[in-house]
Amino acid sequence: MKFKYLLTIIALAAISQSSFAQYSQDAIRYSTFQTGTTSRVKGIGNAGTAIGGDLSSVNGNPAGLGFFTKSELSITPEFNGSKVNSSFLGQSTSASKNSGNLNNASIVFYSRLNTQRGQDKTKGWLSLNFGFGYSRTNDYGENIYAAGKNNTSSITDYYANLANSNGIPDGSLQSWAYNQNLIDQYGVTNPTYQSNTLTGAAQLNNISRSGGQSEFDLSVGANHSNRLYLGLGLGLTNLQYNSTNNFTETGMASILENNSPVTRNYTSTYSQLQDTKGSGVNVKFGAIYKLLESLRIGAVITTPTYYSINDSYNEGLSTNFNGGASYQNGPTNYPLSYSLRTPFKFSGGLALFIKQFGFISGDVEYVDYSTTHLSNAEGYDSSFDNNNIKTLYRAAINAHAGAEARLTGSLFLRGGYGVQGSPLKQNGKSTQSISGGLGYHFGSYYMDAAYMHVTGSQLLTPYDAGNLTQTASLNKTNNNVFLTLGYRY
Repeated sequence: MKFKYLLTIIALAAISQSSFAQYSQDAIRYSTFQTGTTSRVKGIGNAGTAIGGDLSSVNGNPAGLGFFTKSELSITPEFNGSKVNSSFLGQSTSASKNSGNLNNASIVFYSRLNTQRGQDKTKGWLSLNFGFGYSRTNDYGENIYAAGKNNTSSITDYYANLANSNGIPDGSLQSWAYNQNLIDQYGVTNPTYQSNTLTGAAQLNNISRSGGQSEFDLSVGANHSNRLYLGLGLGLTNLQYNSTNNFTETGMASILENNSPVTRNYTSTYSQLQDTKGSGVNVKFGAIYKLLESLRIGAVITTPTYYSINDSYNEGLSTNFNGGASYQNGPTNYPLSYSLRTPFKFSGGLALFIKQFGFISGDVEYVDYSTTHLSNAEGYDSSFDNNNIKTLYRAAINAHAGAEARLTGSLFLRGGYGVQGSPLKQNGKSTQSISGGLGYHFGSYYMDAAYMHVTGSQLLTPYDAGNLTQTASLNKTNNNVFLTLGYRY
């Protein structure tokens, strides 16, 4: 990785108020994936660790496969609606993005184990069931639009700070800014680089993100005496992340033309494009135990996911002066291939079944994001980013709770709530979700539908201008709809 790449991305494209390098940001972004589930488990707030007998067990707690007494398959498409409300420099704006995806598709094969003639059919190892599934574990699709008039700083102050700290080596962002008359050197005895722009520029940060994470799982679950259930799963993961980030500033600048000072209107755009692909592997160990016939306790340990990632980053700078010159530098590409290890995830849950009327379920997850680790690669020393991860991130607790009620012999009503803790040590806020759903069974077929409303907030720092740095407040809302169609045979 070229040193210039590190310098120019420290502040721009930041996902929080803190300013740090892109790889540490991405490492956490790719570590916050969730368990893929069916609409039934979505409807109860994703509180499915101790339930068992749902196809979400293929991707979640593999011990739940031991509850199956028939083979089963299902498919779950989804609709995602994202909206981001931004407040920047006293101006409010919003941007939306809608998409459809396959959220989950799973199948389980029931395999009863033979017992000797005359032996109690309810004791010992009773079944060994196998499951295969696909799940979408993260969705990055969103648009962000933040705009306002900045009376305190300009992005050109950021370019000047870079020049004062590191000079203007050829091909660097600050050299582009210098050659495009956005900054200049002032003073004779101790010259410093300063902005050529006047205060009061209009600023617009336009970000479009797409992609997601998914996982293919091969799982096995066993039933011992209808009391203890154990499971093992292998996850083959995939990630795709795309981001287009354009920061445009329009204002007035005092520049030299033919050695004469003039004031001209200008428009300048700093652009960043990122295309990241990766694949990885993890393992899950799960158990469910019936403390009572009506009370189950479950636990899952998910190992770190070991990713191999290919990252392509491009940046460019263009400036146009009304009635004057126009400039264009880049886009310049900076590719890098590196390895990433995500944190362990520990999950535990309880489920209370109320005869044939339904159940109540609750889960807690623990993830220590400070243990996320990047490995060195050719041209890249990961020590800076790994230190940022340990400094800026912490362990987080995720909690889920939900319930299912049987309204009639075939109709079910569900509701749930979830909270995902922020991985940031400072200025982080939790993400909350409220969900509800219905289920209907008819013979060997069933249909489940769920709606999930997710809200969260964060601070976006377009660039670092020291004490004059301005941040945008982002309030994010996702409205997601899921539909599961299933068949038992």
